[in-house]
Formats: sequence, structure tokens, C-alpha cells
Amino acid sequence: MSVSDNVIEVTNLTKKFGEFVAVNGVSFDVGAGEVLGYLGPNGSGKTTTIRMLLGLLQPSGGEAHVLGYSVRTQAELIRPKVGYMSQKFALYEELTMRENLDFYGGVYDVPRRERAGRVRDVIGLLKLGGHENDRAGALSGGWRQRLALGCALVHQPKLLFLDEPTSGVDPSARRAFWDLIYDLAERGVTIFVTTHYMDEAEHCHRVGIMFRGQLLALDTPSGLKTSALPGAAWDVIPDHGSASLVMALTALHDVPGVVQAGLAGDRLRAITAPDAHTADSLRATMLSNGFADAQVEQVEPTLEDVFIALAGHDQRT
Repeated sequence: MSVSDNVIEVTNLTKKFGEFVAVNGVSFDVGAGEVLGYLGPNGSGKTTTIRMLLGLLQPSGGEAHVLGYSVRTQAELIRPKVGYMSQKFALYEELTMRENLDFYGGVYDVPRRERAGRVRDVIGLLKLGGHENDRAGALSGGWRQRLALGCALVHQPKLLFLDEPTSGVDPSARRAFWDLIYDLAERGVTIFVTTHYMDEAEHCHRVGIMFRGQLLALDTPSGLKTSALPGAAWDVIPDHGSASLVMALTALHDVPGVVQAGLAGDRLRAITAPDAHTADSLRATMLSNGFADAQVEQVEPTLEDVFIALAGHDQRT
């Protein structure tokens, strides 16, 4: 076993499928009790990374240790000690909540004499009371999500892998789920969570930004904003109407000192070089380009701004 304070250690981890490089030489570590967010669009290599860390895929290069065990040679020792919640929520539709939890307790070799108590603890922790006898196939997305998390927790792992856990659930269920994540972290559980929701990543202790198989950066949310965006962020509202937005975006791209500009809903987001502009100077520039009613306001940068800056092109939706 590797001796370290880190729960996960990854060095130059690589996975190729033929000529396609799904994960390209990533290196990082995860400390005990940390919530590490792995942020990136679909197809960026997030799930492939998790599958290698679980020992479900053999790396093409590099090495990783999880709980001190090598993913290459000791994968069978890793899997019983971690919890894994996949994107597909692998539940048994005909079983009730309680029966699903009991079943997964057996899968994870929880002794029969302890299983009822573990199931009861998970029901209390995840606030499943009142629904424990509901059939899984009849549950809403938010309740299915909680049940899937419970199935990954019933054997009391100290490390939890959550792969896109809030995909496809409504905003209120997403917020409630993150409350559960914080609660688990406070109880000492280390959490590795993948997401493509920029706002969710803001809540992680540290965030790794994945794009096309590469780990572009890893830091705290505030650290990423400082290192990737050394200048200022601005909201620019030129006039009303989508046509003026497009024309104003074209104008902004040509303004000296504007290093990044893109559409952000009903407004534009501009990133400027350090000390390149004030609100007044940007407003004057918009005026000179024919946008007399332009509004300019300095704003806090977001992880979406960071992602766009690091990926090198606009990924806004």
C-alpha cells in the first residue's frame, strides 16, 4: 500500500481507445474529507477517469492509488471500500426503497445482522422516511437520486464517487442533493463528484476543469478565477433585442483590452486585461460604436468564464 495522507493520488493517468485519447496524462490528488469537483462537458473524460479509479478500466498509461491501493494491481481491494453512484441510477424498479437498500447492503457484504440497522441509518441520514416502502419505479427523479445515493452509502464508505449525480433532476432537487453532499463531507466522507453544471462546481472545495481529455486546471473556485482571469469581468447590455446583442458582440471583440467576450443570456459578458478598462471607458467605447443606451457593470467572474478562458473558445449555451 502507498503511505499518504491523500485518499486519491493520480500521476499521468491516461486512457486510449484505439487512436482516441479519452484521458490524457492527468495528475491530481484528493485529501481526506475533501469535495473535489470534476467539471467539464459531456465527453471530456470525467466518467473514464472515475472508471479507472474504480479499477473498472485499466489505464493505458500512468498510475493511480485509491485508499492506498494501486488501480492496476489491487482494484479488487478498492471497490468494496468505496461508494459509486453512476449516471444511470442502477436501481431495481420493482423493489421498494428499503428493499433496494437491503439488496445493496448484501452486494457490499454488509453482514445480515447489521444490515437492518445500516438501512435504517441511511433512511434517516437521507431523509427517506415516509417513502421507504414506495416502489423505486414509481419515484420521482429527486427521490430516485436520493435512493441511489443511499445504495452507495449503505456499507459506510469513506470515499464516494458521484458521476453526474444531479443530471436530469429539477433545480430544487439539485439544491437538496448538494445539502446532503455537504452533510456527508462534514461527517468525514471524501467525495469525488463530476458535473457539467458550473454553479454546482462553485460549492466544491477544489475544482478540476476537464476538456477533451485534459485536466486544464485544478484549484479552489476563487483560485481558478484569480489565476485564469487576472483582469475584470463585465456585464454589457447594449440595447434591447437579439440583433443588437450580436452586433455589440462583434464590436466588443475588436475593443483593445477586451480579451474575451461572449453571449450570456440577454446580455454580453466581457473579460478585460488588468487595468485595461473602467465601466466608463467601456461605456464610452460602446457609445462610439453606436450603442448610446449601453449599460456596463463590473461583476464577479464565474467558473463558466474560467472554463471559456481555459478551453479557448465559447462554450456558453
